[in-house]
Order: sequence, then C-alpha cells, then structure tokens
Amino acid sequence: MRLLIAAPLLLLGACNVDRDSGNETTTLSFNEAVAQNTLEDVGNTAENIGGKIANEAEQTAAKVENRVGDVDVDVNVTRNGSDEHTNHQ
Repeated sequence: MRLLIAAPLLLLGACNVDRDSGNETTTLSFNEAVAQNTLEDVGNTAENIGGKIANEAEQTAAKVENRVGDVDVDVNVTRNGSDEHTNHQ
C-alpha cells in the first residue's frame, strides 16, 4: 500500500524542467517512457507482494489445519428457573 502512495513521487522522475535565463522562460516536459516504466515497476512489485502474502496465508492455513485437526464439540445447555425470559420460537 505504501508503494502505491509513493507512485506519484516516483513519477516526478519523468518530469524535466529547463530554465532559459536569456529568454526568461521555463520549459516543463514529461517523459512518457520513463513514467510507463516506473508504473510497470510499481505494478510488478505490487503483484509480487500480493503473491507473497497469498503464499504466506496458504502456508499459515495449512499449519493451523495440521495443528488443530478435527474438533468435536458437544453442547448440552440446561437452564434452571422460570421460562418467563426464554426466547420461544
């Protein structure tokens, strides 16, 4: 997530600013190839991180399943007292 927040800052590398003191002009240009490469790198990194998270989740689930196994639960609930507060369906 932090990587996606940083993407606009990384795109600043695709901007070029040229100042011509003689003509008192400033030229701003944007290199689309650099921007596209930066975005592809961000996308690839995000995809890799997502894959690692999914793999870790699968491994953790397998460990929990192996550790816990099957659990049988028997519940017998009795209540002493009157039925005035009992939920009747």
